[in-house]
Amino acid sequence: MNAYEEYMREISQPMRDELTNAGFDQLQTAEEVNEFMSSNQETALIVINSVCGCAAGLARPAAIESLKSEKKPAKIMTVFAGQDREATAQMREYFEGIEPSSPSMAIVDGGELKHFIPREQIEGYEIEDIVEQLTTAYQKYC
Repeated sequence: MNAYEEYMREISQPMRDELTNAGFDQLQTAEEVNEFMSSNQETALIVINSVCGCAAGLARPAAIESLKSEKKPAKIMTVFAGQDREATAQMREYFEGIEPSSPSMAIVDGGELKHFIPREQIEGYEIEDIVEQLTTAYQKYC
């Protein structure tokens, strides 16, 4: 690992911890993504995490806040764009027809994408708006 990669890993650790401390499981390799997507039979929220400001100020807080909803996904997972590149690229393969976007959030049921919130529906929005997008999707799919 070069100095830049080591620095970025160190910098991004608190951003990982924000989600894992809230109960999210990380998928860090393409194999872990494939295993999860092929074996999971429940609804899951998948957060594609990022180091950008809208991930810190909007996406992560909204994802965590949305889990206070009565109806919510059975599983909560995360991949980290720019850090776990192979895992992120593999997860995006499951989001057929969706442009790569980070941060972003997906609701899957089994291995099937049911709902997707791209960066364009996160950046510039209020946390409450994003929480509402998520909880509305939970009502429909969970």
